[in-house]
Amino acid sequence: MSEQNTIKPHLVVGVDVGGTFTDLFVLDEHDGSARIIKVPSTRGEEARGFMNGVARVSENPTTPESPNGIAATLATIVHGTTVGTNALLERKVARTGIITTRGFRDVLEMRRRDRPQTWGLRGSFTPVVSRDLRLEVDERVLADGSLHTAVDLTQVRAQTQALLDAGCEAVCVFFINAYANPVNEQQAVALVRELWPNPYVTSASEVLPEIREFERCSTATLNAALQPVVGSYLARLEDDLRAHGFSGELLIVQSNGGVMSRETACDIPVRTALSGPAAGVIACAAVARASGYPNVITGDMGGTSFDVSLVANGEASLAAQTSIDFGLVVRSPMIQIETIGAGGGSIASVDASGMLQVGPESAGSIPGPVCYDRGNTRPTVTDANVVLGRIAADRPLGGGLLKALNATAAEEAIRLHLAEPLGLGVLAAAEAILTVANAKMAGAIRVVSIEKGHDPRQFAYMPFGGGGALHVCAMMREVGVKTGIVPRYPGVTSALGCVMADMRHDAVQTLNQSLNSLDLVQLQKRVAELAKACQARLDSAGVKFDAIQEVVALDMLYMGQTHTLQVTIDSGNLTREHIQTAFEKAYASSFGRVLTGLVIRVMNLRYARIGVRPKFDLAVLAPKGLGSTASLGLQRVYHAGQWWDAKRYARLDLPIGTKIQGPAILEQADTTVWLEPNFSARVDTLGNLLVEKVSA
Repeated sequence: MSEQNTIKPHLVVGVDVGGTFTDLFVLDEHDGSARIIKVPSTRGEEARGFMNGVARVSENPTTPESPNGIAATLATIVHGTTVGTNALLERKVARTGIITTRGFRDVLEMRRRDRPQTWGLRGSFTPVVSRDLRLEVDERVLADGSLHTAVDLTQVRAQTQALLDAGCEAVCVFFINAYANPVNEQQAVALVRELWPNPYVTSASEVLPEIREFERCSTATLNAALQPVVGSYLARLEDDLRAHGFSGELLIVQSNGGVMSRETACDIPVRTALSGPAAGVIACAAVARASGYPNVITGDMGGTSFDVSLVANGEASLAAQTSIDFGLVVRSPMIQIETIGAGGGSIASVDASGMLQVGPESAGSIPGPVCYDRGNTRPTVTDANVVLGRIAADRPLGGGLLKALNATAAEEAIRLHLAEPLGLGVLAAAEAILTVANAKMAGAIRVVSIEKGHDPRQFAYMPFGGGGALHVCAMMREVGVKTGIVPRYPGVTSALGCVMADMRHDAVQTLNQSLNSLDLVQLQKRVAELAKACQARLDSAGVKFDAIQEVVALDMLYMGQTHTLQVTIDSGNLTREHIQTAFEKAYASSFGRVLTGLVIRVMNLRYARIGVRPKFDLAVLAPKGLGSTASLGLQRVYHAGQWWDAKRYARLDLPIGTKIQGPAILEQADTTVWLEPNFSARVDTLGNLLVEKVSA
């Protein structure tokens, strides 16, 4: 038998499909080595970019007909996907129906009576499920969980058939107060699953057994609408991988920064929203901790967007819910991420009032920026960086995916669409594009820091994504951050995070009791039940863990308040005194004082089960060579209204301890670092660039 046929799977691969490139981080478990791969993404056909990347993992990929195939050496693939998010944003979801309690068909459309624009009376909202596909049946459970009216299964059968006749591919069963007692909803779901021709049936009380009818209805409905989209995408991926010899585990990154099995992702696809950006935050948190910076603000600048998050004390901030778009609310633990349309492909234009705007429209990967020479004629942020010399036009982009960039075409696009309408020179117009883009990005950083009570001056700033490092000095200037940390491979940080993320499953159960009357024995029982259910999810993935961890928290508030505070508690000390002390400490930390004498109420129990996956030493990313070929000469760069002679370096060839004084350009396959005058950078022991401002 040949060596090829006896080789054991030993590669762990993280795959992040972005709007412009599909990035792969490959870790060899045999020798601890790591490498990166970039291939173009194909909008609407994300699986193609995924498989093209996997095909390049092997130095000499075999043909699909080979017994081992191109994926025979892969032990685990961890995938961060935006398929679900894009489907929701573009409203390209499955035709979905809802079966609900009589009188509650409009919960999804009424929302919280909010509006898309704060000022004025303009705005509109189109729900994911139209009113004619939201059907009612007789049933009723009261808020205390008592059964008022049993479900009419004859009506359920008739409404199920009506939705099938209307061409629905997926269905959500949402009964009011089912979080308190799911008996009616369970009976209805069991019948619907008997009649429905596919597995795309969602029970709202299974997805989110939590109080608040709109959030539960929205989350469950979006889950149902995504099941056919995400399920078919992941099924195609797995079929292609198996056909090419892959016999390992395919894991999917969740929005909470953990990973889950493919089966769980198909059951609860709504938890994949913001999957890719979440993986990047996890990687940044790990890299920053290892570099001695537990507090860091992350900025992911890709081809279409800029995603910002905050990591405090080494841990990413989690939110109980998020809005994918106006009215599309997902109530599920997610890493807090602020997203704006300010990527490298964001299109710059002059609006009707004569103001320069950047984004949110993006050229993406197809056709891409003007300098890509693929048909786009409108200038982008990347075009501005090329015209100003911050990206060398003769430099291969994306590891050789583009051999050169057309700077002349980029310059002409800026002249025609911006410079002439604004009465500026081409260079001034290009700088104006970056000024507007930088202001928007700095605003997003202030949202996750200052508006949340954090002083950004106490944090480091870590840019990643293909374009983030070009703007690191600008963000430090705009926001007042003292240290910038450019990771070793900024363009594939999200793919790195896929490899680093632990497996995690979250669950919630509404309690809705005062602390004084809380049944502590019942609470302990519910914690054990959630632990068992979450462990079953972990076990279903077939992955070995180094350890199992758990997080137990309670959503609490004072009687009369609306918004809850999530309080982490010790599951081994579920006493009334411990719970009250934990709540008062958290409340005082958030609001500066406690409200003595008011009744404390416990709304929800939250539980997370974490399977800790094997970690690798980040030192494998550090430079190994002496850097004799790092210098690439000089490059002319236009900055602050004048030309500068910037030193040009091959960033990955710089040895540990190297110090670079700006202005300088540091190039690598997945990004370019622009070091402004009056800034310096040093290569730390992990290969990161530590950027600081120096005296003028």
